[in-house]
Amino acid sequence: MSEAGPRPRMTIATRGSALALWQAEHVKARLVAAQPGLEVELLVLKTTGDKIVDRPLSEVGGKGLFVKEIEQALIDLAADVAVHSMKDVPAELAPGLIMAAVSAREDPRDALVSRGGEALLSLAPGARVGTSSLRRVCQLRAVRPDLDLVPLRGNVPTRLRAVERGDLAAAVLAAAGLRRLGHEERISELLDPSVCVPAGGQGALGIETRAGDAAALELCRRAMHSDEDAAYVAAERGFTGRLGGGCQTPLAAHARPSGASGELHLVALIGRPDGTEIIRGERRGPLGDAARLGADLAVELLGRGGARILRELGVET
Repeated sequence: MSEAGPRPRMTIATRGSALALWQAEHVKARLVAAQPGLEVELLVLKTTGDKIVDRPLSEVGGKGLFVKEIEQALIDLAADVAVHSMKDVPAELAPGLIMAAVSAREDPRDALVSRGGEALLSLAPGARVGTSSLRRVCQLRAVRPDLDLVPLRGNVPTRLRAVERGDLAAAVLAAAGLRRLGHEERISELLDPSVCVPAGGQGALGIETRAGDAAALELCRRAMHSDEDAAYVAAERGFTGRLGGGCQTPLAAHARPSGASGELHLVALIGRPDGTEIIRGERRGPLGDAARLGADLAVELLGRGGARILRELGVET
């Protein structure tokens, strides 16, 4: 953290979407509450993922499309802290950086927003449904192969307007983003993980700092970190990280309490984009073994046919 006179200062790097700014302001408020008198400013940046809006992410390729420019601000000392949606963060951070805290998680499920309030199974045959994710496309096609699933990019308000105008009968978005932006009433159905397994890390915020900035690291952990939710996210990222998952691959992982104290239940899948083949698995174990449980489940699914699917999709494992 930098200092100007007697008052400590901190700069948060963030994307500029309405949801990203909400997240950064939320972190700012928590940091100030944890250290009264702290002055915090936002550094708003446009990432590669923000700049390319005319193509599905699955066609853009690469990892960290919403992260690289934010991380560079930390490396260049232009910012002290970066705020990310954990689902956007690649398995490996840039050298010299560390995830200081993982927040308590908002609802990690996907949500269906339909023009007439219909649930997924009630949508008319052939209804146009927008989604930005191959993970969602894969699972939705497995349940409703008759739907017309179309690419949908843009921020949350843009996607909601596409439904309002009638361009789409429905769209699938993260419930967390809808709740954070005050659009919870727009949710027609929360998709159970048995129908649509969420993305690894969905609903959690990651607060990243430079590894050598002890003051920022300590403050972020004290203000934001949740040991339990960090373990769930670690299990999910252990799975996707072992598989080299990116936007071109239908991967999903969701961890939650197992019912036994101090343990988690992880469900995950590897699938084909057309939903014709989905390989699922699960693991239960201690929170302290979260990352290993995720990696072990990935190895199991690779052996059960996942390696073949990923190889045919051009993904190295």
